[in-house]
Amino acid sequence: MKLIGRSTLYLFLLTVLLGGVYPAVVAGIAQLFWPKKANGSFIQVGGRIVGSELIGQSFRGAKYLHSRPSAAGKDGYDALASGGTNKGPTDADLAKAVAAAVAEARRDRPGDSRPVPADLVTSSASGLDPHLSPDAAFWQAARIARARGVSEERVRMVIQRHVEPRTWSLLGEPRVNVLLTNLDLDRSLAAP
Repeated sequence: MKLIGRSTLYLFLLTVLLGGVYPAVVAGIAQLFWPKKANGSFIQVGGRIVGSELIGQSFRGAKYLHSRPSAAGKDGYDALASGGTNKGPTDADLAKAVAAAVAEARRDRPGDSRPVPADLVTSSASGLDPHLSPDAAFWQAARIARARGVSEERVRMVIQRHVEPRTWSLLGEPRVNVLLTNLDLDRSLAAP
């Protein structure tokens, strides 16, 4: 009985400490030093939330930078169903999906013999990645320029403004936030 009493007390104390006190302290520190990130990094346009810098979403219009494919949920980009495809390199369905995505990406740049950037044809591990590689973003510049009736160079300049470097010049790879770039495309290259 003594062992059961002590074990129950430890369970209660650890639950309070690790399930209540620790998360409250971490949330308080985050609110103090990084309030925007702690609250979801939401982006507002005209007083309306249009998305988050941290969670990807689908863009389909020809005048927009398209996100990478998503396997999160039935239609993709479902934050409640975050996850990858869990398909291996020998899976026939994965091969078909990649081949279809390559064909779609090739329509953006007819006649271009360069390899299609991998992040345009494969999903991320979470299915919610808000970023593309600069190569994948610049690949789409010609299609965006045609749809907006502007030069490809103007589209490339907007994309270039959103190329984020490696974190602390060491971690990760350069990346482009799709939502922020699309908002800037609408702002900078709006139809007259």
